[in-house]
Amino acid sequence: MSTADSSPAAPLLELVEADIASAGNLELTLIRGVSWRLLPGEYWAVGGLQWSGKSDWLATVAGLQRPAAGKQFLFGESPEVLRQSDLVVDRQRIGLVFENGGRLFGQMSVRQNVALPLCYHQNCPPEDTREAVATVLALTGLTELADEPASQLNRSWRQRAALARALVLRPEVLLLDNPLAGLDPRQVRWWLDLLGALNAGHPWLAGKPLTLVATTDDLRPWRTRAHQFALLQSGRWCSLGGRAEMAAHTEPALEDLMTL
Repeated sequence: MSTADSSPAAPLLELVEADIASAGNLELTLIRGVSWRLLPGEYWAVGGLQWSGKSDWLATVAGLQRPAAGKQFLFGESPEVLRQSDLVVDRQRIGLVFENGGRLFGQMSVRQNVALPLCYHQNCPPEDTREAVATVLALTGLTELADEPASQLNRSWRQRAALARALVLRPEVLLLDNPLAGLDPRQVRWWLDLLGALNAGHPWLAGKPLTLVATTDDLRPWRTRAHQFALLQSGRWCSLGGRAEMAAHTEPALEDLMTL
């Protein structure tokens, strides 16, 4: 094996001693001193109770907001030194599914919402996105709802539409903010099965494993699905390790996220 083949993979996303601030008040630090690296093909579940800073941590990881202190890197580069055009290109490599309905445009149909990233970033008319959008709608079980206004969908279907929108650009990294909250067991199982298939390598992504990070206020559904785990608690980041390490971990705050 050559030296190049045996070299460790470079992180896709990274935080170095980063303080995570609130999006609504950049002077309010929610989490201090986060050092974390996301490697290709990893599957993380990051637990935290309400108001623990999960959404702001995820937005910082995605490059949507800057840390109050420390450094962040997107694909090995600091957003601070990137031109805006290069930053936009890097962000297209990251899919993000927001919580509580995915921030869809309610007046637009599901199909239009899903096509929007293609139309915007690739400057193409909607008719040129038809095949890709149809494939992603089928993948997420939304074909029959394609022409429904997003505002008419219930929360679980809006979350699926947000997932379809995040996948349409074939990202390298998918970030999900508490995606299983409020879902019934059947819906939870659907999400976990699809995410597992995407992480293993799905035809939509040409068989390349999708790197996943999900935040959650309930770690139980993830404990046999995700590969790496972490905890946000009392303003600090705690890496829990893999499945075996998490099962044996003595972190007291972990119990709250495993016995809800």
